[in-house]
Amino acid sequence: MCGIVGYIGPKDAQAVLMVGLEKLEYRGYDSAGIATLHRGELGVRKREGKLRRLADLLDNQPLSGRIGIGHTRWATHGEPSDANAHPHTDADEHLAIVHNGVIENYLQLRDELETAGHVFRSDTDSEVLAHLISDYLDDGLPPERALLSTYSRLDGYFALAVISESFPETIYAIRQGPPLVIGLGEGENFLASDTNALLRFTKRVVFVEDGQVVALTADGARIIDREGRPVERTERTISLGEQQLDKGDYPHFMLKEIYEQPDIIENVFLTRVSNHRDIAFQNLRLSPQQLNKVSRVVIQAAGTSWHAGLIGKYLLEQFVRLHVEVDVSSEFRYRNPVLGGDTLVMAISQSGETADTLAGIREAKSKFIKVLSLVNVEGSTIDRESDAVVHLHAGPEIGVASTKAYTAEVVALILLTTIWGRLKYVIDDEGVRRLLTELEAVPAKLRRILALDGQIRELAKQFYESPVFFFIGRGYNYPTALEGALKLKEISYIHATGYPAGELKHGPIALIEKDTPVVALTTQGPTYQKTLSNVAEVRARGGRIICIATEGDEEITKVADHVIHIPACAEELSPLLTVVPLQLLSYHIAVLRGCDVDRPRNLAKSVTVE
Repeated sequence: MCGIVGYIGPKDAQAVLMVGLEKLEYRGYDSAGIATLHRGELGVRKREGKLRRLADLLDNQPLSGRIGIGHTRWATHGEPSDANAHPHTDADEHLAIVHNGVIENYLQLRDELETAGHVFRSDTDSEVLAHLISDYLDDGLPPERALLSTYSRLDGYFALAVISESFPETIYAIRQGPPLVIGLGEGENFLASDTNALLRFTKRVVFVEDGQVVALTADGARIIDREGRPVERTERTISLGEQQLDKGDYPHFMLKEIYEQPDIIENVFLTRVSNHRDIAFQNLRLSPQQLNKVSRVVIQAAGTSWHAGLIGKYLLEQFVRLHVEVDVSSEFRYRNPVLGGDTLVMAISQSGETADTLAGIREAKSKFIKVLSLVNVEGSTIDRESDAVVHLHAGPEIGVASTKAYTAEVVALILLTTIWGRLKYVIDDEGVRRLLTELEAVPAKLRRILALDGQIRELAKQFYESPVFFFIGRGYNYPTALEGALKLKEISYIHATGYPAGELKHGPIALIEKDTPVVALTTQGPTYQKTLSNVAEVRARGGRIICIATEGDEEITKVADHVIHIPACAEELSPLLTVVPLQLLSYHIAVLRGCDVDRPRNLAKSVTVE
């Protein structure tokens, strides 16, 4: 991991590559580098750290050329360092590669190459690719065959691009797992890990599939499959505008994306729901008959999307009366799940490229099980490989810690549940009207919560030095407690843990000490009094209580040290409201701690390896 760019054409390659890498910064990285060819000679510049360090190096030691590749690295093998940064070269420094993914059998390959006399300069798994390709080229294989021969030796996931003094007018690339997309221009062409890197230059793209080799020249793109047969490319047009990748007047993308949530829900509602309260999903591609046959749903997702899946379990069980399991994707793919013909596997992924979630989809399809996926990125691998899709329409999410995509996932689950419940006659027309009327009111309520930003910022000043946080909730807001804890640990590096409130007395309460902050989700609902009792247990042990409570609830002030009041809403929609104060609290604590909010350490936006 984490980001690849490539360019060939009449422009200065260094400038184009740096623009592309800048647009990939949101994916998370710890080093960056570029390689170009100028008058048939390879040049490489790379640096550990942020992209500005590479820019400083290039100011002093610029690279010329009209062809080049670039990379932002998120360390998997070898610590962040100049030597471990990409691009990597072969022994003679005539060829350079950039690589996303993990080569699982790199140690065996490296031993074999070192025995043959190759000298390695890094601790990475990626460097073996440069040496292998170079060997096959030295044996007289043409570049495409050299890549396919290398491909046949590899175990793991990889997307790689290569330039060489041996073929100074072409970039070659191959994909197996991590995403790769071609950008088509006029007299120039591009390569990238995702479309964000291309928007400045083109909106015409071709998505590369697994096992395909790309030969990119200034005049066109040729694709062959793993058997060497030509592949007819399918061109798409990106609908996003570059302005959507700008944070505007906000200090961070994360804050901008938190504030975008009311508009996103409003727009999704207007797009999906008619005046007659009919709900439309354009790409659902599952007939009413197919949905009616489903009696069991297995939701598999990772991170924040897994938390949305947990809310989906509550919704589908309550309103559709289905048996629902929710799995972490990295567990689902390896546990040999029992999947029958009445089962639907549901995958949730913001990026549409999450490696474990994609592997879970392929596991399900290998058992002839239909897959319905919720994805934010249209044209992503999960989008293309699923039987049915619900697009989230959250727009590009740049902050590594997901906010608006999470609420969009929950909204999609609410709408899907509503039409499914009506189809199965679990919800009547009046029930549908009630749910949709409540959902329609959510954006206005979210704007009222966002108006509390100043209050939440002042609250953060009291707690930003705390070493540990606990988050508790029940029912629909147990997953919200998990999400609140995840947000805080992701961007502030504070140890935070979420629990079902009723589980505290079964062990975690032993960790509560004087002044331990505990965030409790105590909105009015069926389990309100039970949660209040759990809060009292924490208070009795000296914990400092921050409650997210319903407007008008004065009883809560008797047990809480701090209360953030939010508008009342239906219990099943409450996660859309309760999560926003937690997002803001995490954001302000991270800012006060001086953390890199949009690009937290050690994290990547799109996790394309195991």
